[in-house]
Amino acid sequence: MPKHAYADLFFRADIAAVDPDLDEIIRLEEERQRRKIILIPSESYAPQPVREALGSVFTNIYAEGYPSPRMIRDEEEQILDFAHQMTYYRRYADRRFYKGVDYVNFVETLARRRAAQCFATKHTPAENIRVNVQALSGAAANLAAYDALLEPGDTLMGMDLFQGGHLTHGSEFNISGRRYRVASYGVNSRTRKLDYDQIMQLALETRPRLIVAGYTSYSWAPDWARFRQIADAVGAYLMADIAHPAGMAIAGCYPNPIDYADVVTFTTHKTICGPRGAVIMTTDEERAAQIDAAVFPGAQGGPHTNKFAAMAVAFKIAQTGAFKRLEQRIVENAQALAKGLTDRGLRLAYGGTDTHLMLIDLKSVSSPTGYPLYGELAARVLDIAGIVTNKNTIPGDLETALATGIRLGTPWVTQLGMTASQMDELAELIHRVLTNLHPFTYIGLVGTLPRGKIAFDLLEDVKRDVDALATALTHEHPAAEGHEYPHFPMLPAHPVVKRPMLADPRGLPQLGGLDAARGGCALFDRSDMGVLAIGRGRAFPFLQEVCTADLSGLQPGWMTRSFVLDKDGKLIDDVVVMRRENDQRGRAAFYVLTNVENTERMKAWLRGLADGYILFDNDDIFRKVQGPATVEDDSDPDGWVVMELFGPQAWETLKGVVPNVPDLAERAFAAVDGLLVARGAKDLLLDVLVMARRARARRLWRALV
Repeated sequence: MPKHAYADLFFRADIAAVDPDLDEIIRLEEERQRRKIILIPSESYAPQPVREALGSVFTNIYAEGYPSPRMIRDEEEQILDFAHQMTYYRRYADRRFYKGVDYVNFVETLARRRAAQCFATKHTPAENIRVNVQALSGAAANLAAYDALLEPGDTLMGMDLFQGGHLTHGSEFNISGRRYRVASYGVNSRTRKLDYDQIMQLALETRPRLIVAGYTSYSWAPDWARFRQIADAVGAYLMADIAHPAGMAIAGCYPNPIDYADVVTFTTHKTICGPRGAVIMTTDEERAAQIDAAVFPGAQGGPHTNKFAAMAVAFKIAQTGAFKRLEQRIVENAQALAKGLTDRGLRLAYGGTDTHLMLIDLKSVSSPTGYPLYGELAARVLDIAGIVTNKNTIPGDLETALATGIRLGTPWVTQLGMTASQMDELAELIHRVLTNLHPFTYIGLVGTLPRGKIAFDLLEDVKRDVDALATALTHEHPAAEGHEYPHFPMLPAHPVVKRPMLADPRGLPQLGGLDAARGGCALFDRSDMGVLAIGRGRAFPFLQEVCTADLSGLQPGWMTRSFVLDKDGKLIDDVVVMRRENDQRGRAAFYVLTNVENTERMKAWLRGLADGYILFDNDDIFRKVQGPATVEDDSDPDGWVVMELFGPQAWETLKGVVPNVPDLAERAFAAVDGLLVARGAKDLLLDVLVMARRARARRLWRALV
């Protein structure tokens, strides 16, 4: 290998050249984010400057430890005085276990200082706020804060996970619920809001060492002063977990806890619209030292220094007027969406919102089947329609798997410019999906499994409406030509006009007609036929249950005709089913030839059935079509082109052009010189189908003519 081969190959290379597979996945994810309406409250779109910093050369550096105490107390102007800082660095070093961290110190202290500036108040100036930016996630930040302030077995008081709290607020599934005694508070069963008198009573009964206030799915802002009063009454620390609303708190449209809480934790990738990371803040020097030690070396090793750089950029953006206006619109849009949903008869858990999120109580949806609608089914079908949400427990739920809420948030769509009127459009689309689902359940190996179906045409209509709404938003990059199946399948709103490409476009006539066929051979251009490749998964039982014909005896190299019917027993298409050789993994594979006017609907119908959420039997909601299976269009743009020879001389005519074609029994087909040749019969006359790849089709057509 040449001396510099590695550097020459990779240092300046594009990812597309080095790893085209990953490049394609990235492009597909970009398209997903552009084409879907993302309502996950904990997600936002990190602007390009943030991502540029995250992908910078700081990703190469190890920096266990912390900057010097002197530097972290400096104001931003002093931090950026390179001559001053580098002089001190060379003379006194820092608290790192590695050298070569000259500029890591700058980005970490800059991120710390800007975070403090974001939350500073008249009573708590930035210089009094101590910040740790090394925790890798919100969960890690919370656990580090507990480790700094609590002993195992101490009582931790937080909101019940099923009523809006977080895993780290004492859930039995999290280390917080195993390491500490847990006292969980919830909402008042009548008002569906926090009842501070009840919380005070619980605190007096359980005497917690630390109280956590802050939520992942409770939709109302807390009263920090009341929580401070409760904590003081029992001598507890108050920790404000504002992972979700931190950006709104910076902007002044959510109460800032810095004047009340002993510790504040938050993440930077939700409403702050920054990189994935977390921050811990306190105004007490001793607690700050304990927290730093709990993060490193207590829980983590080397920090992600590139994240410090991206955080610093995000906190700079967060101090702008544009950011503050964004956060205000996030709240306004959430209220507009909530109004649109409730105006249409849907009930919101907790009764509404004054933040960025809300939860639909699916128990308010009338089910046509009598079965309850669970969040898992609702979120799945909404995602298929192009609206991304998540299932969520709400008060009254006992199992996460059987959550009866779905959680919606407005940060992402507000960043892309969605307006209040568009929120109402979105509410209509969500309502159409939820109120037209036909849910049911059955008992599986792990318990009750929520399932359901929806009408095919309604789902396809919603997909198109969602696509139009998403396309109208402001995106970082202009939309390129989009992918279709298997990534973003959608039935076109209007019939796709597909014209024959062999006879008409080049002025080459079809050879004869039915009269010619009776006496010799007629040649027909069938290049507008659809050729669907059905494979992978459970293709054989899938196709058997979709078709009216009995395919059980169909062996590779044989074909048959069949009908495909809709849920009302009406004909979708009259098709030819061809059993191909099994694929390399031994799975059955087929071609299905469709008529031109039905191809698009056939594709969408089969794909919907393969996904498993399409109503196809009006009498039996439990009945299912086995799957999955892939349904790929192998006729466009570079796939198979079909032509038909018809009449008693059809075989001889074909052999005159393709002499190697073997003798075939009726309903058999074979691969010959890159062609597929099938022999059948129609109206007692010989019917031969020839399939050629597009690049060869015109030459073959001319030869046959």
